[in-house]
Amino acid sequence: MDGIFPVLDKVIQREEKENFLKQHAKVIWLTGLPCSGKTTLALALERALFNKSYLCQVLDGDNIRSGINNDLGFSPAGRTENIRRIAEVSKLFVNNGIITINAFVSPTNEVRELARHIIGKADYIEIFLSPSPEICEQRDVKGQYRRARLGEITDFTGVNAPFELPSHPDLVLPTDTSTVSECLEKLLDFIIPTIEYRS
Repeated sequence: MDGIFPVLDKVIQREEKENFLKQHAKVIWLTGLPCSGKTTLALALERALFNKSYLCQVLDGDNIRSGINNDLGFSPAGRTENIRRIAEVSKLFVNNGIITINAFVSPTNEVRELARHIIGKADYIEIFLSPSPEICEQRDVKGQYRRARLGEITDFTGVNAPFELPSHPDLVLPTDTSTVSECLEKLLDFIIPTIEYRS
C-alpha cells in the first residue's frame, strides 16, 4: 500500500488510538425490518456504553441519508451503494478506535456480506432484530407500511421490496416479545467482552 496511499502509513495507527481510548473498536450492525426497533436500540446502546466511558458513533438513515447518501434512491442499486458507503465510513471510525453502532434495514444477505467484507469479519458484529412484519406495521407511526400497500411508496422493504432473514447473525433479539431494556441487557452482555480494553 506504501506509495499508493502513503498517508495511510503515516497517520496515527488504530492500536495507538485504541490504547488512548481504552477500548477496542467494533461495528455493531443492527439489521431488521422497518420499525423493528433498530434506531431505538442503537441510541439506548450508545447511551449505555457512553455511561461506561466508551466512545461510540451511531449511524442511521437520518444522519446518512440526509448527508453523505442524499443522492441515492431506494432501488436495489441505490441500496447496495448506500450500504457500501456506510461500511466504508464505519471502517474509518473503527480505524480511529471508535465503536460504531449502525441501524440500517440492510435487507439482503448480499449487502450485509458486502458490509462484513469491507469492515472486516473480525470487526463486524451482526445483530438481527426479529419482530414479525405484523408487529412492525403496528408500530409504524409514520404510516409507511400503509402507504406502501396503497402504492404511494415504492421499494418499501417488507411490502414491495424483499427482506432476507440473516443467514448467520451473531445475536438475535426478539424486540416484539422483549422490552428495550431486556434487549439492551442481552446486547451489552454480548458486546462488552468484545470491546473491553486489553493492551
